[in-house]
Amino acid sequence: MTAAATFCATLVDELVRAGVTDAVVAPGSRSTPLALALAARRELRLHVFHDERSASFAAVGIGMASGRPAVVLCTSGTAAAELHAAAVEAHQAEVPVILCTADRPPELRDVSAPQTIDQDRLFGPAARAYLDAGVPDPVLADRWRPLLARVIAEAMGPWPGPVHLNLPFREPLVGDVDALPAGRPDGRSWHTVAWGARVLDVAQVDELATVLDQQRGVIVAGGGAGEPDAVHALAAAAGWPVLADPRSGCRDARPTTVAAFDDLLRRPSFAADHTPTVVLRLGRPPASRLLSEWLAGSGAEQVQVVTSPAWVDPEGTASRRVVADPTTLCLDLAKRLSAGARTPWAARWRRAEEQAQAAIDAVLHGAAGAAGSTGSTGWTGPSEPGVARRLVAAMPAGSTLVVSSSMPVRDVEWYAAPRGGLRILANRGANGIDGVVSTAVGVALASGGPTALLIGDVAFLHDQNGLLGLASRDTELTIVVVDNDGGGIFSFLPQARQVEAERFERLFGTPHGVDPLAIAAAHGLSTSELHHEDELEGFVRARGRPGGAQVIRVRTDRAANVAVHQAIHDEVARRIP
Repeated sequence: MTAAATFCATLVDELVRAGVTDAVVAPGSRSTPLALALAARRELRLHVFHDERSASFAAVGIGMASGRPAVVLCTSGTAAAELHAAAVEAHQAEVPVILCTADRPPELRDVSAPQTIDQDRLFGPAARAYLDAGVPDPVLADRWRPLLARVIAEAMGPWPGPVHLNLPFREPLVGDVDALPAGRPDGRSWHTVAWGARVLDVAQVDELATVLDQQRGVIVAGGGAGEPDAVHALAAAAGWPVLADPRSGCRDARPTTVAAFDDLLRRPSFAADHTPTVVLRLGRPPASRLLSEWLAGSGAEQVQVVTSPAWVDPEGTASRRVVADPTTLCLDLAKRLSAGARTPWAARWRRAEEQAQAAIDAVLHGAAGAAGSTGSTGWTGPSEPGVARRLVAAMPAGSTLVVSSSMPVRDVEWYAAPRGGLRILANRGANGIDGVVSTAVGVALASGGPTALLIGDVAFLHDQNGLLGLASRDTELTIVVVDNDGGGIFSFLPQARQVEAERFERLFGTPHGVDPLAIAAAHGLSTSELHHEDELEGFVRARGRPGGAQVIRVRTDRAANVAVHQAIHDEVARRIP
């Protein structure tokens, strides 16, 4: 039988024509025709993952790092259901990915056939589009290329995200490839779709500038904020600070950059004295809840700029929503805004940022009594804010840092000093801790350069299947596991004060007693124990075993972690008038 083999070879040919470079395959039987077709093309990098969930998050990481959809292929049944969490993350983070699920043919559905479930629209609204290819039929060969070209177009925009392609195959699953239906003679994909980012006309920009041209403005730059040069050019012209999320790319060392905004806003007098009248929100919101609450309570005119139809307004405070290319818009607005440039507004933010950074350094280096702050816990080892700050500083130029949800993403946002030349990525679509190791593996595979992952112990254990086969992959990946033996973030929540200690530990602290390095060693990975933050630079600049990765454990203490965070808050407050 050749129909399935020829159909799959045609789909893969369209993938290659469209510029897709990576395919992630989870082993299975029913998916055989497409797996063989993917493996046959040298233009594709093929990555095999034993676990479907890990495979799908690796595909998300590849799409996140490259901007191109990766294909993930699995067999039928519950294997397909394992892709759902990654589909949700890709949906909410706007990451292109093509989810290919093999399926049984119609006659085997609803008759209790093995490995058969209802895969129709399995991922629900998380999928940008759902297409069932039907059992391959040569009579419909002229529809094969348009089908796959549409899948790619749907994944790429104008709202990038996951597309589900369901593929029913009849046995036999192995066959010879006949001549493929002809493609476009110039080698391009069957459908070429130019989505393009929206550019506002002159009248629209003028109207927006009229609203924004005020003295007390701030720019909040999150993921997808646009080119840093454009954002900071606007900030300099307008006389505003840029409150820069690390994922925005705008957190380099410039006079307009404010990185310590979370700690600054913890001082009530500063927050009140620096309340803006207008806010320009670019891209996704930072993780800081304090920043969100401050903006929501400011009463300021808030303009949200996004590049897709995704609604990004958790507090419901955006008075104007603009769907446009943020880079072009910032450059256009920089020619029109100047009210704040004639005031000391930006300089006041600049002085506060410098004082806050000095306070953070003082506490983390012990100059402001950090040891005393944590001394009651008996802990003298590394601190979690110190690890985050030092890791960001130590990464080589041109490298990528993946940051896990929970405390790592917050510690990087709150305590990492401004610097350029580093790309920071995170699964902040659904903000979950699932699939983080696998996502980082995908990022490392796509980036082809030095990559690090900062992750907590629970998130690491949650996705330890991401380590399967990692020792043999061609990556430069350093995994830094902050190990406080449980859920450290809960120590900052009201539960820690209001729930009896033993019950808190059982339900929230959840100590596990598992050694992450033993797990890493079982997978053949290089392992190390870090005893001081100063050792990080040597670790991240040295590659693990050739073609593999290294795992570094940093032991921390949950009570001491709360104490050092408080010491930083107190020292920043002491230095800020």
